[in-house]
Amino acid sequence: MDFLGLDLTVKNHPELDTGFVPLAKFFEAYRAGAAHPFALAVEREDGLVSVYETALRTGGELSEADRLYVDRLAKALLWMRGGWKLIACGSDAAGAYLESVYAPGGQRDFDRDFMEGVYERPFVVERRPYEDRPAAKESPAPVGGHLDGCRIGLDAGASNLKISAVADGKCIFSESRPWRPKGEADPAYHFAHLTAALRSAAEHLPRVDGVGISSAGVFVGDRCMVASLFLGVGREDFDRYVKDIFPRAVRDLGADIPCVVANDGDVTALSGAMALGAAGVLGISMGTSEAGGYVDGGGNVTGWFNELAFAPLDVQHEAARDEWSGDVGCGVKYLSQDGAVKLAAIAGIELPEGGPADQFACLRGLMDRGDARMEAVYRDLGVYLGHALGLYAMFYDIRRALIMGGVAGGPGGDILLGEARRVLAGEYPGCTFPVEAPDSRVRSLGQSVAAASLPKAR
Repeated sequence: MDFLGLDLTVKNHPELDTGFVPLAKFFEAYRAGAAHPFALAVEREDGLVSVYETALRTGGELSEADRLYVDRLAKALLWMRGGWKLIACGSDAAGAYLESVYAPGGQRDFDRDFMEGVYERPFVVERRPYEDRPAAKESPAPVGGHLDGCRIGLDAGASNLKISAVADGKCIFSESRPWRPKGEADPAYHFAHLTAALRSAAEHLPRVDGVGISSAGVFVGDRCMVASLFLGVGREDFDRYVKDIFPRAVRDLGADIPCVVANDGDVTALSGAMALGAAGVLGISMGTSEAGGYVDGGGNVTGWFNELAFAPLDVQHEAARDEWSGDVGCGVKYLSQDGAVKLAAIAGIELPEGGPADQFACLRGLMDRGDARMEAVYRDLGVYLGHALGLYAMFYDIRRALIMGGVAGGPGGDILLGEARRVLAGEYPGCTFPVEAPDSRVRSLGQSVAAASLPKAR
């Protein structure tokens, strides 16, 4: 396949989305002829820096392929690692290009604005000679896996608070408490529900040695910087009352109780690592959106973003557009309910009125009844996933991939996983890690129990 003057070798294409161009294959083809050393670094909180070593095809003016490579690499790094500063090392032209697209009003204005909100400082693009590239500075945290003492785990979901009391590794109490956080504008509502849940668990323990909390969102130093749970809260109240709501709720229980807050995707990966005795676990949840989490080869949570929903996957010119970010070809439109709905429409399936959740419920029903069109949808989802895993392996040390979520469940999920394994083996032979759904060991551990293991006991 000729793409921007590059010869892309893609052996496995979707049946329905015939224009799909895997970003991983574009990266492979581009790098095959790249000889000019280039490094792209991203800096986040506390001076932490991730550095990606690569090369460009030119030492001067950028071609269309060069610009696409630099743009998609920067986008992937920002949403996988997080950061407020991009440092382009080894190409003045690449640095100038990134400055233009990440300027206010530029193509990546959404990304710039989002990162500024998370890190509470202006977004910066810096240019350096290659020899002056920064050294990597990571801070993987040995959180999780601590089951000694008396501890509480809280998993804050969109409709329920799941709470567990754990004593020396044994779950002695667990309950699910209903709440409706998204429509509530008053932070006092959220705080009251969180403290009530924590106190309910504490009643079953002689003392509390630590509290771990799992929630969807972006967290920096246990502070909630972005979270869909609190969409109803105005900006001023969010900044004043919500950013530190989880540590405050724990302090209400006891001033000196250790508390660790982690993204639910990371806690999912942690639960898999704990249950399977594994490390280097990438967890992907295919549900309303695409969620990601990662535990590194040392069994540590990295503090990276892992927001795979907004990392790019597809570089075709007519790639699906995400309504929120305005960008095209990102995971949210491929490995999610939206991805299934998009493919079902191409397959000629009439969809009911309503949102993606209602439409996907209809599609699951068709799949359960053996609809051949839905089998094609799931095969395409598997092709997407196989190519996505080939891409993610360029950024993560993956030793095991856990695939979960409603889209990956049921008989359709079996088709999806089978196709993903086939594509991964055929297209990316260096990726030999297993791709699997959570087994009974992972499911029995539970998200809130895994969350309880996050802090070291006092």
